[in-house]
Amino acid sequence: MSEYAIKVENLGKHYRIGAQVDRFRTLRDTIADTVTWPLRALRGQLPSGYETVWALRDVSFDVRKGQVLGVIGRNGAGKSTLLKILSRVTEPSQGRAEITGRVGSLLEVGTGFHPELTGRENIFLNGAILGMKRGEINAKMEEIIEFAGVRKFIETPVKRYSSGMYLRLAFSVAAHLEPEILVVDEVLAVGDAEFQRKCLGKMSDVAQQGRTVLFVSHDMSAILRLTDESIVLDKGQVIHRAPTQQAVDFYMSSGFSQSGERNWSADEISADAQPFCPVALRVRNPQGEVSDTMRSTEPITVELEYQLEEPIQALRLGIYLQTVRGEVVFTSFDTDSPEQYERYATRPAGHFVSRCQIPANLLNEGQYVVGLNASAFRVKRYFQDERALAFSIDAAGAPGKQWGEVRLGPVRPDLNWHIEEAA
Repeated sequence: MSEYAIKVENLGKHYRIGAQVDRFRTLRDTIADTVTWPLRALRGQLPSGYETVWALRDVSFDVRKGQVLGVIGRNGAGKSTLLKILSRVTEPSQGRAEITGRVGSLLEVGTGFHPELTGRENIFLNGAILGMKRGEINAKMEEIIEFAGVRKFIETPVKRYSSGMYLRLAFSVAAHLEPEILVVDEVLAVGDAEFQRKCLGKMSDVAQQGRTVLFVSHDMSAILRLTDESIVLDKGQVIHRAPTQQAVDFYMSSGFSQSGERNWSADEISADAQPFCPVALRVRNPQGEVSDTMRSTEPITVELEYQLEEPIQALRLGIYLQTVRGEVVFTSFDTDSPEQYERYATRPAGHFVSRCQIPANLLNEGQYVVGLNASAFRVKRYFQDERALAFSIDAAGAPGKQWGEVRLGPVRPDLNWHIEEAA
């Protein structure tokens, strides 16, 4: 008997971009096309060519029974496509995947639910799809309903559920019906913080029960907590496999600008970003020099340069500062102050630079990542690069360095302490 729950060999999936969607064709359609083909060819009305894009290509890996494997990578790296193939939602274009055991999938909110059926009926439906008997499902029913917190609505058709109720019930079904293999895509981001903690706790329990789990997430802290080993996908290929801590370090440190400056070329900017066009992101020291190494005892200037081809209403440009492990330190936007918000209610066309200053004695030693976001709140996201550049902090001379210890956490504030004798 094989020790592997999943074996993937040279797996690939391609899509045709620009191809015409085929509809059901009748004999009449075929005859008409045949008769009119010469005339359409003469007029240049024949279907144009299409481009083939590989979402996955030559992917090979294996997962032992009872292993919890993390799958990480940027947006568009092929993570969701891989999980859809393993869940039999879509067929591969090449290669093969051997799966031993029942697969429970949570790929998006409400996957596998029938909108006209009640919550209880959908639990039975999902259990039947997994090959479980009615008695087995009944034995888990109360536990599923209690975990999901939807007891009041369990006899209501799920089409009337909110997205949060959908998510809670979908996750509860997937986690409690005990498939041998659990496949979880980035869905926990939909839930609130309390439910996310609850789900992560349940997934930890599932892993300890010896079931196989494939876990996709952009939350590196969740990946580090739940998985022992991870693979890194990039442009549809596995580029790294290692113990999770090493894999996360590889992923978070790869692809960054190492000069303290990131410049965007035209082919890196989607047409959807218009009329916003990013030019550069820089970090500068107090002397105005661009550098990838800063001192914790000195202020740091973050500079965003961009072009607006047309005026934009309610535009806000901001940064996400993260640790190299993906933990967010803070988020800040250039119109956070009421004065700036009013002044730039409509930002005119032109060439701009937005700057902010990170105070001295704030960041601890280590490596940090700066992401860029340009958006109109709840209207449109024009551009986002979550991992634009990285820089390092040197803590020489920082408060507490006389102790010769590594301080925990991403911040190292110089707090104003007072010591006095109590009466």
